[in-house]
Amino acid sequence: MFRTIVSIILWPLALTVFVLGAFVYILLTFIFKPTQLYPVANIVCRLMLLAGGQWLKVEGRRPDKNGQPYLYLFNHESLMDAFMLGGSVKHYITAVGAEYQFSYPIWGTLARRHGAIPIKRDKLTKAIYSLDKAEEAIRKGISFIISPEGTRTLSGQLGEFKKGPFHVALNTGVTIVPVALMGAYEAKKKTDWRLSPGILTIRFGEPITANQYKSLDIDTLRAHLREKIQQLIDNKSEGIK
Repeated sequence: MFRTIVSIILWPLALTVFVLGAFVYILLTFIFKPTQLYPVANIVCRLMLLAGGQWLKVEGRRPDKNGQPYLYLFNHESLMDAFMLGGSVKHYITAVGAEYQFSYPIWGTLARRHGAIPIKRDKLTKAIYSLDKAEEAIRKGISFIISPEGTRTLSGQLGEFKKGPFHVALNTGVTIVPVALMGAYEAKKKTDWRLSPGILTIRFGEPITANQYKSLDIDTLRAHLREKIQQLIDNKSEGIK
């Protein structure tokens, strides 16, 4: 009952903050490039989390923007994830997102104006084309966030990783940053409309350069990153293998 009452109060507040923040950001993209607007994105994302009853805690060393591009790979827990990353990374990042999300009112426009790339997961040719566009952007110095799981967890546990992000890494030599998100699943499960106020933790792992993974095949690299993200979730020492 408590969660239901709290959610009835928080959802209108969160939606109001989102609409206002998105409106301001979209307007600003007609004046400034998205790469210049990351401080605004930081603020809007933090406000969104606060409006949803969440306090963001950042752990680990956030990569220096001068070392870009980065490929941030994270465990996909909740719709809170994008706001956690957007509120903590101190430089411009964009994403590869499910194509259907780009049809959502406001969110779809925001994603496009921000530079996100839609991907149709069930159409191999279109998915490859989307990843090719991401690779092209990375070669120009743009950093991306991608969830190797492809979709939000239904159990709270780390799922199997798809190969797409690792093809991107091996094809571009981008520096990979493993990231663990904690608390987002409990805050808003995919199967439950209610919110649970609390603390969300984002934990950044040590960046992995191309020299550290270029000799690995795609399956080994995929397994290695899954292990590292699980270690971050469990708050264990990473240790490069």
